[in-house]
Amino acid sequence: MHDITLSQLERVQTSASAANDALQMDQDSFRSLYERTARPLWVYIWRKTGDAHLADDLLQETYYRFLRVRGGFDSENHRKNYLFRIATNLVHDSHRRRIAQEELPKDTEQQSSAIGPDAAAQSQWRADLERAMARLQPRQREALWLAYAEGSSHEEIAAVLGIKAASVKLLLFRARRKLAGLLRGQS
Repeated sequence: MHDITLSQLERVQTSASAANDALQMDQDSFRSLYERTARPLWVYIWRKTGDAHLADDLLQETYYRFLRVRGGFDSENHRKNYLFRIATNLVHDSHRRRIAQEELPKDTEQQSSAIGPDAAAQSQWRADLERAMARLQPRQREALWLAYAEGSSHEEIAAVLGIKAASVKLLLFRARRKLAGLLRGQS
């Protein structure tokens, strides 16, 4: 065993501390990242859980875990994809803990009639879409959201969902076909 002196140990600890500090994100860059990503990430979590309070909690946990990683990221897209990956995993964990089903508002029709015919039709369409989306498998729902609401590429979707990029095209095809059937009332 190699003997280490106190001064050598202090140097090792100082260099380790400096390395950790270099990996941490400074406050301004984190604030900038948060301002660009928090809203779309919250919406993504909320759409997956249907619970605004849970979305708030999971958003906070997502950023906490992101900051704990202290990893080097190649680009802004890499950071964004990693945040969505963390959020996806947290939502899955939440679903495993809470087996409760998503509930849709029961008074949608009453709200629709009070706001006018065009708005009522749009509100009814949204309720139908939410019901149909809730009946999709979670992975299908996630892929559709990332592709069409977030505008993510197939590679980005694959990174977030933890699947191969070649599988994304088929996953989206099947999800769109199932969603269309649900909206037509076939399934």
